[in-house]
Amino acid sequence: MAGSKSDYLESKILDHVIGGGDYTRPATVYAALYTVAPTDTGGGTEATGGDYARVAITNNSTNFPAASSGAKSNGAEITFPEATGDWGTVLAFGLFDASTSGNLLYWGDLTVNRSILTGITPKFAIGDLDITES
Repeated sequence: MAGSKSDYLESKILDHVIGGGDYTRPATVYAALYTVAPTDTGGGTEATGGDYARVAITNNSTNFPAASSGAKSNGAEITFPEATGDWGTVLAFGLFDASTSGNLLYWGDLTVNRSILTGITPKFAIGDLDITES
């Protein structure tokens, strides 16, 4: 499975840890779905149409419990709006620091690609959105 920190976040963390300015984590992160996966530099094609919107997640230890062995998963279900039109086949996710535009923080491929059609409510069950450090 491909996925990683974005180049933006890698630079912020390096500066924070070694000789640069402090990085303040965002109070809220926003989950996004992609029909074409991004890369560490961003890009990709985010889902659109049919009431698609990024999902706001309070960035705390309830929603993202403590990391273990270099991995972290969601501690609460992440539910997107019900699709009122087709969003396409989603194959990747991203976490951003803003509800629109903003900076990509992490991204990853989904283990199962899924066509999001009218009436479907996409979600990540508890523990299904995994972020690992390598």
